[in-house]
Amino acid sequence: MTSRTLLLSLLVGLSLAVTAQAQGFKFSDEDASEKAEEREKNAKINSLLSTPCRAKIKNQKIMVLIGESRNGLINARQSSYNSHVNAINSRLKAMGLKTYTQEQIRQQVAQAEIDAYFKNDPDAALNASKKLAANYILRGVIETQATRNLMVNVNQININMAFTLTGANGKLISQTTASNASYAGADTSGMALTLINESADEVVATLYSDYCRRAGTP
Repeated sequence: MTSRTLLLSLLVGLSLAVTAQAQGFKFSDEDASEKAEEREKNAKINSLLSTPCRAKIKNQKIMVLIGESRNGLINARQSSYNSHVNAINSRLKAMGLKTYTQEQIRQQVAQAEIDAYFKNDPDAALNASKKLAANYILRGVIETQATRNLMVNVNQININMAFTLTGANGKLISQTTASNASYAGADTSGMALTLINESADEVVATLYSDYCRRAGTP
């Protein structure tokens, strides 16, 4: 092996070693960043849940309704969102609230009333809560927007979920949102479920904190 060949081999080896080392640091940094974000998120949730008013909501009844806005029209057929509602209900139950299944809601509340509620009809909200003797109503509205990501030349779906918590009398208690973006095509319902599972703990904690700060009176 000539000295020139040897030198070239050493340079290639050094380059590969430096590249591998740089990539190792990159992955490590990304992992550390994700862990830091997770710790920050958990700290925020714990802070929101630290307000001592669990006794006020224990065994209170809450009805969760999910709808999806597309091109100005609302799909509020609750049978389309069983998994979404269950993901929220499980967190609410952990807080001590009593929730309703989708079947219980369908048996007691007419679809026309649910549709009217999603059109911001306060009387519809009042009628729906009365039929189920619900103390609170949590409404989640899924909104989607399709855009073109020019950086990678693919279609992107942006999803936003707006949550509104009201008392049985229609009085606003809290509002919060969650959002995400994906290149996963047109399965907006599936993307919304993923978003709920990722954000539900923080969403419920925010609603709880707002409720407590407002003296726990619907």
